[in-house]
Amino acid sequence: MFVLVEMVDTVRIPPWNFQRQLNEAIAEELNKKLANKVVYNVGLCICLYDITKLEDSYIFPGDGASHTKVHFRYVVFHPFLDEIMLGKIKYCSQEGVYVTMGFFDDILIPPESLQQPAKFYSRSDEAEQVWLWEYETDEGAHDLYMDQGEEIRFRVTDEVFVDTSPTGPATAATDAQAQPGQSAAPPAEDTGEKKEAPYTLIGTICEPGLGLLSWWNN
Repeated sequence: MFVLVEMVDTVRIPPWNFQRQLNEAIAEELNKKLANKVVYNVGLCICLYDITKLEDSYIFPGDGASHTKVHFRYVVFHPFLDEIMLGKIKYCSQEGVYVTMGFFDDILIPPESLQQPAKFYSRSDEAEQVWLWEYETDEGAHDLYMDQGEEIRFRVTDEVFVDTSPTGPATAATDAQAQPGQSAAPPAEDTGEKKEAPYTLIGTICEPGLGLLSWWNN
C-alpha cells in the first residue's frame, strides 16, 4: 500500500530560514511542496522519510535564497495491482460505488465489478442512491444494500493517472475574430470543465470474501 520512492529535487531556502539547521529547513520545504500531492505515475505523497544526500548549496545573483540539490526518500501511497484493501463506502452513483480510505477518496468500483446480480436503486429526487446485491438463497432473493459508511473489502484491478498540469489557453478561441461589440472570450458554460482526479484506483468486489464486511461476518 505504501512504498518508499527515491527522489531528487532542488530546494530553495529563503534567507530568513538560514539560522535553522539545513536538514530541518529542507525537510519542511519538501513537505510543503509534496505532502498530500499526487506525483504523476508515482502516487499520492504522504511524508518525507529521510534525506540521503545533500549537494552543495548555491546563491544566485538577484536571489538571496540558497538552492540545494537534495536526494531523499518519500513515503508514497501507491497500492500494487491485485492488492486487497479495506475502505468505507463514500457514496453510490450510476458510475458505481465510490470508496474512501480516509486520506484518499478517489477509488471507484464500477457496476460490472460488483457482486452479481447487482441493482442500482435511486429515489426520484436522487436524495438516496445505493447499489444492492440480489443474493440468491433457497428461500429466494435477499437484497444486500451497500450503504454509505459501511466497511468494504476490495481488490485493486487498475490505476489511472491524469496529468492535471496547467495548460495554455485554447488556440481555437484566439483564432476567431471577434465581431464589433462582441467579446472574443467563449461563453462561461463552455469554459467550465469537469475537474478530473489526478490519481484514481479501480477496484472489484466480484469475488468470494470481497464486499461489505457485514456480509461475511454474519
